[in-house]
Amino acid sequence: MRKALALAFVCCLSLPMTAQGKLDSLQHVREIVVVSRPAMREVVPSQKLNGEMLERLSSNSIADALRYFSGIQLKDYGGVGGIKTVNIRSMGTHHLGISYDGVQLGNAQNGQIDLGQFSLDNIEEITLYNGQKSAIFQPASDFGNAGAIYIRTKAPVFRGHGGTEARAYENTNLRFKAQYGSSDMFRLTALWEQKLSERVSSSLSAGFLTASGKYKFRYERRYPNGETAWDTTAVRQNGDIHAERIEANLFGKLYQGGWQVKGYLYNSARGIPGAIVNNVWRRGERQQDLNTFVQANFDKNIGEGFSTRWLAKYAYYNTHYVNRDTTQLPVDNRYKQQELYLSTANVLELLPNWSASLSYDFKWNKLNADTYNFAYPTRISNLVSLATAIDYKHLKAQGSILATFIHDKTHRRGEFADMNNSHSLSNLTPALFVNVYPFNGTFFSMRAYVKKSFRMPTFNDLYYTDMGNVNLVPESALQYDAGFAMNKHFEHGIIRHAEMHFDAYYNTVHDKIVAYPKGQQFRWTMLNLGKVHIKGIDVEAEADCSVGGGLTATLRAQYTYQDARDVTNPSDSYYRHQIPYIPWHSGSAIIGLSYKRWNLNYSFIYAGERYDEQENILYNHMEPWYTSDLSLRYQFPMRKALCTIQADVNNLLGQDYEVIVNYPMPGRNYKLTLCMEI
Repeated sequence: MRKALALAFVCCLSLPMTAQGKLDSLQHVREIVVVSRPAMREVVPSQKLNGEMLERLSSNSIADALRYFSGIQLKDYGGVGGIKTVNIRSMGTHHLGISYDGVQLGNAQNGQIDLGQFSLDNIEEITLYNGQKSAIFQPASDFGNAGAIYIRTKAPVFRGHGGTEARAYENTNLRFKAQYGSSDMFRLTALWEQKLSERVSSSLSAGFLTASGKYKFRYERRYPNGETAWDTTAVRQNGDIHAERIEANLFGKLYQGGWQVKGYLYNSARGIPGAIVNNVWRRGERQQDLNTFVQANFDKNIGEGFSTRWLAKYAYYNTHYVNRDTTQLPVDNRYKQQELYLSTANVLELLPNWSASLSYDFKWNKLNADTYNFAYPTRISNLVSLATAIDYKHLKAQGSILATFIHDKTHRRGEFADMNNSHSLSNLTPALFVNVYPFNGTFFSMRAYVKKSFRMPTFNDLYYTDMGNVNLVPESALQYDAGFAMNKHFEHGIIRHAEMHFDAYYNTVHDKIVAYPKGQQFRWTMLNLGKVHIKGIDVEAEADCSVGGGLTATLRAQYTYQDARDVTNPSDSYYRHQIPYIPWHSGSAIIGLSYKRWNLNYSFIYAGERYDEQENILYNHMEPWYTSDLSLRYQFPMRKALCTIQADVNNLLGQDYEVIVNYPMPGRNYKLTLCMEI
């Protein structure tokens, strides 16, 4: 605590010194709010993208930004409105927890979180943890994930634009952004931040998106003997989207604590182009989504040794799916999903270097639909976690155990009422994390962890009409990880900061459930692979450079190697074959250059060869792909406003590629962004 107060005092002293100096660009010193204690520091470092880097990347959504994290695979069905989900270390989307301002996003129906629905316009930071967030002051649910992504929205900060011109409205921040790009894409967003009192502030973020979703693509398929089956250039159809998003936040400060209330609404109507099969280019599928949730969190330090956190959330998701394709049976269904979530986390500092926590979560999920013989399932989940952390000299360690109790019940009606059933499940998932600093200082550290986790089958897995299987068992995973990190600051020279992370891991997954799109993108074919062994390496490096003359450079690169093989049955033809859609090699690189008011950013993404089916044969082989994105940004003041113009070129080399087989991605595309901050 004394170190944090000293840091805050130094930052306060630096303010007048900054004002007196002559600076080439705007400088900000953020307010420091201490809401946790030194004993709760992280054990395992994380991967982060902050607000400045997110603005430079040619990304339309949070899903696009996640491509630059090592160990992450993105499933992208193409276009502005295409569904986008993420997979961590080949274990599947369901093992990855995604939290929005501290509260997990959920989808009990199919477990898929469409990250394309969340905008980057109001995001302060995106953080990825492998294993789990290595801090014991967190909800019980967070201890159960094989990996976690934390998305944090911007908290209002009220200040002038610096220089000789003081700002007219000290208590109000306004930002307007307009984008126009390929596929007739038009996006308009606005942010209004208001200081209500010395301790309470608010923010209102709204956005509108429309696009035709049309883009040219090349479709090429060959027979196993090498002869060309199809080689056609066409225009993607039925990929249009119209979406509105609004998010309201209230932020409050307390003595040694704070609180936040959030309301979120997303409404969209989009076409689903579907897979291109047998030279068919157009589909008749449409989907409407109305997703809303309200959540609140409260943090408080009590005395010198106790902290508490309370969370609450209610979510309602309404999905309307229509298929009027004349080649298939007509479908017109509505799915209504509700979720209630309550959580409390409490941490006690037993000794100056030793703390312990107790957390409890309650979840209630319900799914209704108007399909024939629907199960109308409900699920009640109770989660209790115990954790402890030690931070002593050269050692940091954290241990936790999570107890999960789940009860499912179906409520079929009429002639199917006798098919109702209920079942319960309980599970213990322990974890141990260790970080060692062998030398004085923190420039080099070695880390290791072992963790057990599991995920319940979703409602669709268990109860989807004609496809669900109530006898599915939960999917379990055991993770082993070892690695090291180097972090160094330099007072002189071109390189001012350099950082590197290396991890080698081995995961085993039992009773693995894999979802494949089958004809219609909204529906899935469920396949239980049984047992999968995953070996991998993640490498991440970054550096900040000062070239001189006001020119600075930011370099970031990551590489992932994954060997994920099905080892279920030696008699299977695909025994020890790489599981579908997992490349052996993948990586990305970012180069950012800044000179006064100019910013130039280049990003590169690569995914190696992989297979789209279980058997690793030539017919199922998918070629490697890579994309290059380029953006140029210029900032300039205009009276009391700060204006930004940014031009983006994505897929600069115009490569034809597919992330998911038969879902072609856009070629070279463009985007122009205008932004004004008042």
